[in-house]
Amino acid sequence: MNKRNFKNNIIYLIIFIFIFAADRFSKLYILNLAEMNDTLNLYITSFLNFYLIWNKGIAFGLFSFDENVIYTSITFLIIFITLIILIFAIRSNDYKGYFFIIIFSGSMGNLYDRLYYSAVPDFIDLHINNYHWFIFNVADIFITIGVICLILDELFSYKKTNEIK
Repeated sequence: MNKRNFKNNIIYLIIFIFIFAADRFSKLYILNLAEMNDTLNLYITSFLNFYLIWNKGIAFGLFSFDENVIYTSITFLIIFITLIILIFAIRSNDYKGYFFIIIFSGSMGNLYDRLYYSAVPDFIDLHINNYHWFIFNVADIFITIGVICLILDELFSYKKTNEIK
């Protein structure tokens, strides 16, 4: 392993620890609040609530199933995809590796919950009047940021390669 790869891997590890810890602390804080009050429904602002739900599906509660076989299959699929994302991060020789590690870190936060609790605690509820977005958590924020950065990078690099031709 050369110096550049070693340095990148150390930076990746630091990013992973930061994101995973931020996700774990936020979820533990919310779970403790919910345990003290038997439920959680905090009104923070006119557009933000903390409302605890348990997500057995994937991103934003999609594909939620109560059946064990389907839940286990989805969990194995998530593990497989998460490992592929880690491979992309490690093999990346440019800044895209940072986007992949951000996605990987968020995914690991949610995967930890799937394996430990058999569901992911989601609690951030953004809304305008009676229109509510999907309830999500800190890990979901980082996954979304990483995906958006990859999409923007792809759009801008596609535009540059087409301008050169």
